[in-house]
Amino acid sequence: MRLIHSLRNLSLCLAALILTLACSTEEKSEYKRELTGNPKLDKLKLPDGFVAEHIYSPGEHEDGSWVAMTFDDKDRLITADQYGFLYRLEVPPVGSESLTPKVERLIIGDVAEPQVGMGYAQGLLYAFNSIYVMVNHHGNETFAESTGLYRIQDNDGDDQYESVTKIKGFTGQPGEHGPHSIKLSPDGQSLYIVAGNHTDVPEMDAYRLPKVWDEDNLFPEIKDPRGHANSRMAPGGWVAKIDPEGTEWELISAGYRNPFDIAFNEVGDLFTYDSDMEWDFGMPWYRPTRICHVTSGSEYGWRTGNHKWSPNYPDNLPAILNIGQGSPTNVMFGTGANFPEKYRKSLYAFDWSFGIIYSMTLTPNGATYDAKAEEFISGSPLPLTDGVIGPDGAMYFMTGGRRLESDVYRVYYEGEVDLSDKNALQLADLPAEAKLRRDLEALHTEDAPAEGLDLAWENLSHTDRFVQYAARIAVEHQPIDSWQSKALTEADPVKKTQAMIALARHAGNGQGSAMLQALMEIDYSGLDETGKQNLLRAFELIIARQGEPSGALKNDLVAYLDENYPANNNNLDRALAVLLVHLEAPNAVEKTLALLKSSKDDPNYQKTFSASSDLIMRNPQYGLDIANMLANVPPAQQTYLATVLGGAESGWTPEMHEEYFTWIQNAFKYKGGRSYVGFIDRARKMALEHVAESDFEKYNELSGAAMLTGNGNDLVNTDVQPEGPGRRWTMEEAEPLMTDLSGRDLAKGKAMFAAVQCQSCHTIQGEGGIIGPDLTQLGTRFSPKDILEATINPSDVISEQYVASVIELKDGSSVMGRIIDEDENSYSVSQNPFSPDVLRKVDKDNVVLVKDSKVSVMMPGLINRLNEEELKDLMAYLVSGGNPNHEVYQTTNQAEE
Repeated sequence: MRLIHSLRNLSLCLAALILTLACSTEEKSEYKRELTGNPKLDKLKLPDGFVAEHIYSPGEHEDGSWVAMTFDDKDRLITADQYGFLYRLEVPPVGSESLTPKVERLIIGDVAEPQVGMGYAQGLLYAFNSIYVMVNHHGNETFAESTGLYRIQDNDGDDQYESVTKIKGFTGQPGEHGPHSIKLSPDGQSLYIVAGNHTDVPEMDAYRLPKVWDEDNLFPEIKDPRGHANSRMAPGGWVAKIDPEGTEWELISAGYRNPFDIAFNEVGDLFTYDSDMEWDFGMPWYRPTRICHVTSGSEYGWRTGNHKWSPNYPDNLPAILNIGQGSPTNVMFGTGANFPEKYRKSLYAFDWSFGIIYSMTLTPNGATYDAKAEEFISGSPLPLTDGVIGPDGAMYFMTGGRRLESDVYRVYYEGEVDLSDKNALQLADLPAEAKLRRDLEALHTEDAPAEGLDLAWENLSHTDRFVQYAARIAVEHQPIDSWQSKALTEADPVKKTQAMIALARHAGNGQGSAMLQALMEIDYSGLDETGKQNLLRAFELIIARQGEPSGALKNDLVAYLDENYPANNNNLDRALAVLLVHLEAPNAVEKTLALLKSSKDDPNYQKTFSASSDLIMRNPQYGLDIANMLANVPPAQQTYLATVLGGAESGWTPEMHEEYFTWIQNAFKYKGGRSYVGFIDRARKMALEHVAESDFEKYNELSGAAMLTGNGNDLVNTDVQPEGPGRRWTMEEAEPLMTDLSGRDLAKGKAMFAAVQCQSCHTIQGEGGIIGPDLTQLGTRFSPKDILEATINPSDVISEQYVASVIELKDGSSVMGRIIDEDENSYSVSQNPFSPDVLRKVDKDNVVLVKDSKVSVMMPGLINRLNEEELKDLMAYLVSGGNPNHEVYQTTNQAEE
């Protein structure tokens, strides 16, 4: 789970006032079905044949919000409150008449409540007669232990844990990007742990990914304008292997943003579900959430700010599936589940933001896997945290985190499972490329035999990317003296490119010229697209590590690259633009500026399994930001080239600067993630550093300076803004303010109506948006208390006139949106409130069920920016419908007259 960020109040403010108040709340008769009557179960979408049971709600028993779970050796469930204790549950068998578990709070060591002896965990594992606990916490008087991996044991046999051993503490920035899950190795002899990008890689005893990582980027650096992860450098999140006592540590893989969990399949291949950076929506370096195959020595290219590597770079690996926006938490295989074969072999990935458990069928393909995903379980809201296959063959999962409402569920298959299909995937079943990759990975050690170099070198030109990558890492584990001259004299262009990437990562200073000259011997025109991409990346790595060439060598390199630019290929044009602008090629700015004006994004650019529009109404907290962006998506290729030009120091003419800064100003009209405006502004400011001092003010104005706030992170809002200080308003705190709304200020109330974005969706007195209903007559039908309650708790009651529907389909997926129209054959569904006329057709023949969503499209907390007087002015404006003669604008004395 990532930190929930405010979405700049781009919401359907007060939609719930009519969504919840305008009409009857009875379900439409044509959508009725027989439900359980338990909303915690009825909100779940399940595959055919599966049954869900609600086991426990921790918050109802003051047990916190649970985020981690594991089963012990007595089939009891061990859980963790994110900000508190560990718990132990004895769960009744599947189908029991009473599902009430026996719940025990574990008091570890010699502490007295409210002190916590062990807890604040984001990962749990029972193994080796112990519970391993991954703590994310700053030690304090409530819980003394700080971030690290701990082991608790029962040494005296009383079924209680009194022994706490700190295996290793971690440095960095503890929290939700800290260390996370622990998993037992397939052979049962070791542990694997995963950590997010705010956790420093501790000193290891061995490194399968050689410890030579760097930022490796010539793209003009822009760190996140709002400061997120700006101090976090390579290699980002990581995976390590340790022995049970934690005395031996080996780095397996790195380059992730914030993976919460890892999972092994039946043949011991490891996978994770890595997170996105939602603030980067709309930027060309945005990377959606993705499933990664965690191979030996793998690198997945996370870097801070805009320096994240392209999945096309040969020095990192691509995801096997891009899922889309979300907040990854748990991943696990169905191994051991009493499920049909398809689901028993599936990889399950949990998304906290949008409440979806994805099921993925992984099919071996070469040295890795193809992934085919489907929606397994979903619900709204359903903030999924952790899950595990229980000893009874059922799936157990939890919701919660961030002190949200927390629940424990069990899902089982009620049909017959064919015992004859329980044949696990075997190593012998894997393709030859997968077996070769494993042979090469056996060479990813410092004591690899010298003869291993021959096998590795032979496969530097392998057509399978995962084999080729494993071969290069194997080369890097050999002494550089044994292969440096071989690399420089290699004749095969593909092998030479890979060898130069390896050499760039390991060579000492002063080796750059020889490497560049060797690469320029390659016939660029004779390479395919991948070969060209890899060659250009090799040039970039050498320059990034060894420095810029000079003299004749620089001229030769510019000539070598320039004749191939532009390439009429977006990926190659990005790489060529970076290199030529960095080398100050004479025509680089002119050519790149021409591309800036003409480039179009590839149709399938960043194609994901989950369409963004399908996520909007599942969680307004995130979804409405996506909706706003989809209404006016920034052009990714042009944005990339504009950033490259921002770092160009020479090659400009006044006409070029006019064109560039005009583009920059126009770019502010697009909608991206929270950092979009700031990234464009930083590119603008970089470019302004390279104009003549006498022209600065002209170009500063032309590029949109007046449109921006002082820090450049937002567009100026000329409307009156709340003075605050705000608070998390509750009905208990706010309702007493409604007893006297006399003498309020109409102008301030109208300003607050706009400030919290109500006006962007609703109309009062003819002014405002048309997404939501007209609120002019609201006060004639509802009391101030009713209006206030609908504003603070918008999902409590939702009007059928504006309710979103969940449409469950025969293929197991679901569609969420407002049904605007229907005929005999289909539903017309609106999924984006900022583009209400864009409708999705859903064939009724494919529909299993239509039910109302229990989540309002209006976010709670919209009024939390307001102080008491501002809240009263807003409520008066709503009650009055903007009528200046309404009694709320009279003083008490005037009313008495």
